[in-house]
Amino acid sequence: MAESARRAVGRRLQLPLLCLLLQGATAILFAVFVRYNHETDAALWHWGNRSNSDNEFYFRYPSFQDVHTMVFIGFGFLMAFLQRYGFSSVGFTFLLAAFALQWATLVQGFFHSFHGGHIHVGVESMINADFCAAAVLISFGAILGKTGPAQLLLMALLEVVLFGTNEFLLLSLLGVRDAGGSMTIHTFGAYFGLVLSRVLYRPRLEKSKHRQGSVYHSDLFAMIGTIFLWIFWPSFNSAPTTLGDGQHRTALTTYYSLSASTLSTFAVSALVGGDGRLDMVHIQNAALAGGVVVGTSGEMMLTPFGALAAGFLAGTVSTLGYKFFTPVLESKFKVQDTCGVHNLHGMPGVLGALLGVLVAGLATHETYGDGLESVFPLIADGQRSATSQAMHQLFGLFVTLMIASVGGGLGGLLLRLPFLDAPTDSQCYEDQIYWEVPGEHEDEAQGPLRTEEPDTQA
Repeated sequence: MAESARRAVGRRLQLPLLCLLLQGATAILFAVFVRYNHETDAALWHWGNRSNSDNEFYFRYPSFQDVHTMVFIGFGFLMAFLQRYGFSSVGFTFLLAAFALQWATLVQGFFHSFHGGHIHVGVESMINADFCAAAVLISFGAILGKTGPAQLLLMALLEVVLFGTNEFLLLSLLGVRDAGGSMTIHTFGAYFGLVLSRVLYRPRLEKSKHRQGSVYHSDLFAMIGTIFLWIFWPSFNSAPTTLGDGQHRTALTTYYSLSASTLSTFAVSALVGGDGRLDMVHIQNAALAGGVVVGTSGEMMLTPFGALAAGFLAGTVSTLGYKFFTPVLESKFKVQDTCGVHNLHGMPGVLGALLGVLVAGLATHETYGDGLESVFPLIADGQRSATSQAMHQLFGLFVTLMIASVGGGLGGLLLRLPFLDAPTDSQCYEDQIYWEVPGEHEDEAQGPLRTEEPDTQA
């Protein structure tokens, strides 16, 4: 009982104090460093003869709306498949993304838009911050149901810094092209989360096994997330690309790749399923792999056929991963990947990075014409050959995997600190620990929760 009372007090204080501390510190940093950029500042924008319709807001904001929807609705509901963890899946997504986009604005701003002693923000910084939040939510999927909100906020605090560092190394120093984030978002987020899950491995997680599955209505909610992600993914990949043909091409490539990955997912799921029946887990996740796999190469001259082939391959690999590799990941490698982020984001992200290596190596002036400057500026300027660009793309993948793995290990050690409010093995995947759940006192189907069990994460 004493242990239970101590946990209750800690739960009452930890999250409020951490939220107030992080918000207060972020607000102070905003006050000191963050300013409007030239397209947002009233004085700067109206200096000179400009038309309001030329403001970047009108070109970028529709894409931002789609990306924002993906982050808050798509990712949130995609993770709502657990039968007794829907409040936490959607609610903690809301919490993490709201913090991450503020913190990312600062971290990315110091790397990319810091001049005159200030960070200058506009609609593009909103998009980039949402991208960073997406990587954090991918990592959240790997440890879904096994961590408390205080742990998750600390994870975001660390991961956003590492994400910004990796992004700066790849895009600014190495000259890597990765507009849709196959490397910087999906591969980084997946392997950060997987290594984090390995460090937080729970050998007695079978105590919560009865809550790890879905029920009919929870899978329907998860499909809402899938459909939102599927519809808006062309905007996600094309949002940061150069306006004009590059953005147009990226949206088209993603559109075709997603359609092909959906077909391959249905086909493979029926082939490997019992009695030829489809598995909803495959449909919810692997159908989206087409969006991940063209994240790097979408703005390049991949061709529509290349987009279809890449999407079909990604859907196949992802579905087979859910069927065969996820059990091996836990039994052999001790990685408890709740949402299967390795299959949706990890493997397709690596495939997307390798596809980018191939397509970059084939870039020629004849193929791109004057458009080479916007896709591969270093090749167009003669500073780098196509082969050299391809090698830099490959090295960028290696850097991403290294930073994500080391960062995930550090994050795991941070989240194992004994004073953090981690759920016990018997309390995982359960909303009642952190939420007021209607009818919770009347539901005795699962029996009472055991709150006195020692925390195996300590």
